[in-house]
Amino acid sequence: MFDLHRLRLLRELKHRGTLAAVAAALSYAPSSVSQQLSQLEAEVGVTLLEPVGRRVRLTEQAEILVAHTEAVLERLERAEADIATSLADLTGTLRIASFQTAALALVPVALDVLRERHPHLRVHLTQAEPEQALPALHARGFDLVLAEEYPGNPSPRPAAVEEEDVLDDPLHLALPKPPDDGCTESPMTALRSLADHPWAMEPEGTTARRWATALCRNAGFEPDVRFETTDILLHLRLVEQRHAAAFLPGLLWTGRHPSVALRQLPRGRRTRRVFTAVRSGRSQHPAILACRDALRVAATHRLNGNGNGNGNGND
Repeated sequence: MFDLHRLRLLRELKHRGTLAAVAAALSYAPSSVSQQLSQLEAEVGVTLLEPVGRRVRLTEQAEILVAHTEAVLERLERAEADIATSLADLTGTLRIASFQTAALALVPVALDVLRERHPHLRVHLTQAEPEQALPALHARGFDLVLAEEYPGNPSPRPAAVEEEDVLDDPLHLALPKPPDDGCTESPMTALRSLADHPWAMEPEGTTARRWATALCRNAGFEPDVRFETTDILLHLRLVEQRHAAAFLPGLLWTGRHPSVALRQLPRGRRTRRVFTAVRSGRSQHPAILACRDALRVAATHRLNGNGNGNGNGND
């Protein structure tokens, strides 16, 4: 019988890439991780790791073992869900990751719902961009991730992850002008008028940055990005102070009116998809079901009169 703890370490190594990363994630010494994996090799009776420069990679036999480990862990999560379902009270800790605007606009209302319905459920929230949160979900760092998908930039669909839509969030071009400037130019004209203006965008390598850059290039210019940050509130402040133009999501205006001039974007580029992602074996856990239901309440609460941030502009 193989040791499940050591199997998990091998699985972590596959997903995290290095012994040091596994050790850091699990608060172990790298030497301890290496020793445990050596013992697993002795148990299995085959070589599981082979050196590649200063790193190691999994052998074919190790990949087979990890695939079976994934199945075992998923089955154990289903067992955990069944046990939780059999209990009258929902307890334990639910680990959530969310990108910034969803954390600001949706999560507080969802937490209110969860506190009222399940007062003994402990929720731990981490603000994290989908690029970091989704791999961490697969590595069991989180139980549920609130993520986003930009138009024309579909997210990868891992087989072991189940997604559920929360809402479609409108996206707008934010102009460095007063919100009541009365301008009615078309979406493409408004975008092209900012070809020589400084921009605030998310960092290189993010989905949001790829989408924004492609949108500007389709309008015939390369954006002059002078401000790079994942902090959308900073994007807003820079637009308010007329230092930059930006693309801002509707969730930013939940509960208040837009403080900057907004224009619609060209057709097919106007909304991003907001969704939750969970591991397949955990999707029926009562805490996951309760959280997803609370987020649906939060989305409905927002759509029923809490400000959509619609801007002016013609098609």
